Amino acid sequence: MKTDTQVKIKLQAILKTLPGLPGIYQFYDKTGKIIYIGKAKNLKKRVSSYFNKEKSMSGKLQVLVMKIEDIRHIVVDTELDALLLENNLIKKYQPRYNIMLKDDKTFPWICIKNEAFPRIFSTRHVVRDGSLYFGPYASVKMMNMLLDLVKQLHPLRNCKLNLTPANIAKKKFKVCLEYHLGNCKGPCEGLQTVVDYDASIAEIKDIIKGNIHSVIRQLKDLMKVYAEEMQFEKAQVVKEKIVLLEKYQSKSTVVNPRIENVDVFSIITDDSNGYVNFIKVINGAIVQSHTVELKKKLDETAEEMLSLAILDLRQRFESNAPEIILPFELKTGFPDVKFTVPQRGDKKQLLDLSERNCKFYVLEKNRRIELVDPERHTNRIMARMMKDLRMNEEPRHIECFDNSNLQGDYPVAAMVCFRNGKPSKKDYRHFNIKTVEGPDDFASMEEVVYRRYKRLLDEKRPLPQLIIVDGGKGQLSSAISSLEKLDLRGKITIIGIAKRLEEIYYPGDSLPLYLDKKSESLKLIQHLRDEAHRFGITHHRKKREKGTIKSVLTEIDGIGYSNAQKLLWKFKSVKNIKKAGLEELQAVIGKSKGGIVFGYFRSDG
Repeated sequence: MKTDTQVKIKLQAILKTLPGLPGIYQFYDKTGKIIYIGKAKNLKKRVSSYFNKEKSMSGKLQVLVMKIEDIRHIVVDTELDALLLENNLIKKYQPRYNIMLKDDKTFPWICIKNEAFPRIFSTRHVVRDGSLYFGPYASVKMMNMLLDLVKQLHPLRNCKLNLTPANIAKKKFKVCLEYHLGNCKGPCEGLQTVVDYDASIAEIKDIIKGNIHSVIRQLKDLMKVYAEEMQFEKAQVVKEKIVLLEKYQSKSTVVNPRIENVDVFSIITDDSNGYVNFIKVINGAIVQSHTVELKKKLDETAEEMLSLAILDLRQRFESNAPEIILPFELKTGFPDVKFTVPQRGDKKQLLDLSERNCKFYVLEKNRRIELVDPERHTNRIMARMMKDLRMNEEPRHIECFDNSNLQGDYPVAAMVCFRNGKPSKKDYRHFNIKTVEGPDDFASMEEVVYRRYKRLLDEKRPLPQLIIVDGGKGQLSSAISSLEKLDLRGKITIIGIAKRLEEIYYPGDSLPLYLDKKSESLKLIQHLRDEAHRFGITHHRKKREKGTIKSVLTEIDGIGYSNAQKLLWKFKSVKNIKKAGLEELQAVIGKSKGGIVFGYFRSDG
């Protein structure tokens, strides 16, 4: 076994002899297994960079470099050739530290069989026998819709008979039930010519390719010819085909039909994955759409993942579109392909649509995880929140405070508690403000935060990892004052959230933190804030209502809070109670109490 020094000497010698040309490089571990494959515009610079910047690298890259025992390379003509070779070798060897496309599905194709009077059907197995294959289709629904459309437009055979001219001439076959049902024109008995059948096949090819606009135009010309020749029945048949095609096209057209043949790619990333959506557009209609997931191994950039996905998806879907719409420029170009990064217009709409597909894919994936494995879903959100809020531990226990008062009357506060990202309602608490007079939110916040954590400390109960204060710098400073009195400052993460722009404030930071509006971290913080507000408002409303009852109705001798509340529930206001008749009052609170209230409001006092 070679020592570390021997390995280092060997690698340094390899680095010195690497050419400054495009190519791919392969890293091997001590067992001789390929652990990473990369591409480079300049092999010498790229490979040397792994060993020149070891200290500034991420942890994952440092681990990779430590495991390298040998380096081999292949020189190619261009950077694109390097990308193609890299993609093929990654698929072949599946190195541990390379981006992996997580996609093991076998997609269906539409096959036009290489035979006399070709059949058209769906298949998941491509046989290289001269037959034509269209696809693959990521959406089986879209493929079946196409096949149904073809069946309605053109009655074709679905039997497996060998319909050679010789066999037909010998009258070997008889028409079947499909002919009598109108689903086939009987080529087996020579009732349909090869020319007529092939014309239908040519039209079907155009439809499958997405050239629906040109097919409709041709059919309209044919319909006019039939109409001028007074062949109205034939014209009606053609018209019905046009209606079917236009109906199908209306479901697919999303942008200007002058966008003839383009591929659209978008990407979104998170800490561990990238998601790339591909949309193929012909004449303004989406004919294919697919999203793939790429597993990050070495903190790859969005550009690296997108380049790999574009190459793989265009090969898989056999696309030769001359234009690719992207969210940003790529360093690696493709021959005879134009890259477009749209800022507005129809192409920007297509890019936005692709990005929405990406986001929906991630959303659906997360929902499935939440249903199947809720613990994994929770762990992901907690880890994300810890990173977004720059915390040292996951916020498994979060408490959020909110104040409520009406022009200083009946000041109250509420605290809600979330555990593992979910409300823990048994831990919710209301606070009646005791030491503050008038509408002073700052002093009220200071009081309730102090009372809450003084009690937890006295009772030796666990403290939260995160405290959220509904408000900006003022409320946050008040809460921090209480933590300082309890010697808890710096021991619990505390933030304030301001409503207007959803700004996150930290102690001592003059500038707020802005989280992505669609991030799960911000959504959870908003949920806490809204729940605290709801809980506080409910308590404040009850207290205010109770105060109103106490100040008017409970002044009546013999009428307590319970009976006063029953009257207000029934009559809605004191004014209506005054107007109520004796029998109405007695029906609510009884004969004796009703008489007392009736007499009180009709007396002079």
